Amino acid sequence: MPSTDTPTADDQRLLTARLIGSSRITPPDSPEDVRHMIFSTDDAGFDARIGQCIQIMAPGQFGNQHHTRLYSLAHIDHVDAQHTEFSLLVRRCSYLDDFSGERYAGVASNYLCDLPLGSVVRFSGPSGHPFSIPANRQSPLLMVGMGTGIAPFRGLVNRIYDTLGGWDGKVRLFYGARSGLEMLYMNDQNQDLANYFDQSTFKAFQAVSPRPHFDEPPAVELAIEKNAAEVREMLQEASTQVYIAGPHAMLGRVEDSFANILGGTEAWTHIRQNLLASGRWHVVLY
Repeated sequence: MPSTDTPTADDQRLLTARLIGSSRITPPDSPEDVRHMIFSTDDAGFDARIGQCIQIMAPGQFGNQHHTRLYSLAHIDHVDAQHTEFSLLVRRCSYLDDFSGERYAGVASNYLCDLPLGSVVRFSGPSGHPFSIPANRQSPLLMVGMGTGIAPFRGLVNRIYDTLGGWDGKVRLFYGARSGLEMLYMNDQNQDLANYFDQSTFKAFQAVSPRPHFDEPPAVELAIEKNAAEVREMLQEASTQVYIAGPHAMLGRVEDSFANILGGTEAWTHIRQNLLASGRWHVVLY
């Protein structure tokens, strides 16, 4: 769940959107089923930005009307004044019951992954803080994502190079996954981000789990530390914008890496305070 306070479904007006596209972006031989899903809404009041979240209302269980789940917006296209298209990156999930030890299908993710085209979903939002792009095109952009946390970065990279026509500052994306097959938008089958590798200011660094069969977390911090000199320079630059998206567990590890790169916790704390005070620290956690 995102770290920002999020209104409940009862606090927000429910909107509707129709599923117009759903494609698996993990290869057929991958055990992970991750889908890129495109929805269209004609609600003129839906004004969202990349990096914000919406709350999907899946069918409820155990007498509850809804089972809710927050998803980060991967892409936004305001088609016209009345229609907006948006994308979600959805991983089909399961969980172990602590008492019985049985594995059960995740309610919201399986509901979405199994939706046929044309289906209508109910949702609320947006919530959270959007990933804004600075006006200064010289500003370095440092992006760190893990798992489906890459979703908003795909949208950001697309916007700065395609919509805005380019970016003068460094753009560095560090992304972690359990294996090369789960390099969403970066594997052999879905090389969406490869379209930007010829941009002189863009570089992407991939990290995979050292022991994927033991559910070892992706070692994105190792990729950061392998490029310590460049990351240190970016963190110390007064105009750098830092964007982080992924599960809650990744944030502490990423911040520890920043501290190691900068020579200690005190140095990192000082820089982090500056990033926060100047609005250059953008985090969405699930």
